[in-house]
Amino acid sequence: MAPKSKFELKTPKGTKDWFGKDMLIREKIFSQLKGVFQKHGGMELDTPVFELKEILSGKYGEDSKLIYDLADQGGELTSLRYDLTVPFARWLAMNKDIQSVKRYHISKVYRRLRKTFGRLADIYRSDQPAMNKGRMREFYQCDFDIAGTYDSMLPDAEIIRIVVEVFEGLGWNGNYTIKLNHRKILDGIFEVCGVPEDKIRTISSAVDKLDKLPWADVRKEMTEEKGLDGEVADRIGEWVVQKGKQDLLRKLQRDDKLSANASMKAGMADLELLFNYLEAFGALDRVSFDLSLARGLDYYTGVIYEVVTEGSAPAATPGADDKTVKSKKKSKSKDKDDEDRSDDPSVGVGSVAAGGRQAYPKTQLPLGVLSALT
Repeated sequence: MAPKSKFELKTPKGTKDWFGKDMLIREKIFSQLKGVFQKHGGMELDTPVFELKEILSGKYGEDSKLIYDLADQGGELTSLRYDLTVPFARWLAMNKDIQSVKRYHISKVYRRLRKTFGRLADIYRSDQPAMNKGRMREFYQCDFDIAGTYDSMLPDAEIIRIVVEVFEGLGWNGNYTIKLNHRKILDGIFEVCGVPEDKIRTISSAVDKLDKLPWADVRKEMTEEKGLDGEVADRIGEWVVQKGKQDLLRKLQRDDKLSANASMKAGMADLELLFNYLEAFGALDRVSFDLSLARGLDYYTGVIYEVVTEGSAPAATPGADDKTVKSKKKSKSKDKDDEDRSDDPSVGVGSVAAGGRQAYPKTQLPLGVLSALT
């Protein structure tokens, strides 16, 4: 008879227990966030931790593969919530008498971990946390949403102002940047450059990797994996590497081909108004207009934004030099007890907050959403 394997008592990979100092710090942060949200008229909403699978399907683009499906119990196909935004949209659709609302929600969400081979090909699995250092399968999101009919760009400007107030309230001493773009501007650039309509979303997903990969790798993904013509990719590359503020917006407006595109015109008009609001709200100096920002989620329809800090960006991009690789090998034994590095403060988590404008056909309510990951 084969000997029984020794059972190791631990939490599942990609999860952690909260106690003592960590719990006190977390509750202090949540209290500060709630204070800012309530100051802006936010009301708290709590939704089930799992939703009907059909509700979540098709909302997250390529990231739909990261959703946890639950075993069929009672005849309903259900999934753990991937974020707090789609459940909010479902709640709005079920409560049609609510014409406008400011809502906040601080709760746990669940995601499979992404296993990456090389620089480009992504294969999604739930059993490979060691391949994605610092990522959690269970973590908190803090959402603030504005739903309803308001003056153009005013809710978007308010949410960006909320980001600034959150960082001020937390006493943040480091640098942070609110990266800003508009899906209509990005779509307009793709259209003018010659991207086929059926490839716009998948090319957008590739562009969104420019914060982690050099342009050469992103171009390779576009052409070799996604079948985009090389000349089209080169035209895209002339624009998506650019960033600035109103100066970049004026540069786009001066380009005859871009300014003649209907999608571009609508997006540029929105951003011009948004910049005016942000200047009035004292938040413009924190913003960077970044044409590489794409946000892969399929529900964004307008302004999109991400907040990055000095410590939130990945420590090294894929393909880092050999010294980095060697140093990781040396520390392998040290990391054994913390395989997913959930306790490693040096591991970057990407953006610390993100969101954008959305419109759901079932609700007909535009949403401005702040999703702050803590």
